Amino acid sequence: MPILPVLDLMHGQVVRGVAGSRADYRTVTSTLTKSADPSAVARVFRDRFGLTALYVADLDAIAGAEPALAMYELLQEDGFQLWIDAGVRTPVDALRLQALEVSTVVVGLETVDGPQSVRAICREVGDGDLVFSLDLKNGRPLGNTSAWGSNDAWSIAHRAIGEGVTRILVLDLARVGVGEGVGTEAICSRLRREYPKMEITVGGGVRGRKDVETLHAAGADQVLVASALHDGRLTQEEVQSLQIAFPQRLR
Repeated sequence: MPILPVLDLMHGQVVRGVAGSRADYRTVTSTLTKSADPSAVARVFRDRFGLTALYVADLDAIAGAEPALAMYELLQEDGFQLWIDAGVRTPVDALRLQALEVSTVVVGLETVDGPQSVRAICREVGDGDLVFSLDLKNGRPLGNTSAWGSNDAWSIAHRAIGEGVTRILVLDLARVGVGEGVGTEAICSRLRREYPKMEITVGGGVRGRKDVETLHAAGADQVLVASALHDGRLTQEEVQSLQIAFPQRLR
């Protein structure tokens, strides 16, 4: 199971996510590098851990600003495969990212207009080139849940899959950067059990190797990691051994 390192971008810098409270995010402090420049952080992930795929959360775009397209292109020119979460709301937004030939367009529950947009994006972009992010906070769905007709995470996941989603990310923002573990193992297990061919990624709260192994046992294919890498709680040797034990299945 591959480790997918996260770059949370805000105002052109890498920041440290804490419990989804974006007003409190600050420039990242890392044991890996003194720099908060996205290219520098990306390179240290590659040089130290051999990781060449990145999950880029463009927090400014998620909040409604223009996506940092030039930064995405710069990272791609440096050889990185990118999953981009840039606040996709409509098929037009998704197609704009796809035109950059990013590896994966992230369609987040927090920002997408609703299930009709998810269906249209799957049709326009292609389900294999996008991942639907089931955005949660303390287990509760974020975004315009009225458009989905439910406040239940499982019901929304089931509806998204019915609209054409074949790749899903379970992301609980309340777990990000607080060192309390993931807490989404149950829904991950249910997804694996009921949709055995679904590609499942999990993010938020990974503290170290044990959490990665627990998520693998629950059925996850990939895990998003940031703080555990920056803090040294997931070491170079552990990342390498996990990559061997759980072979990469990134698209």
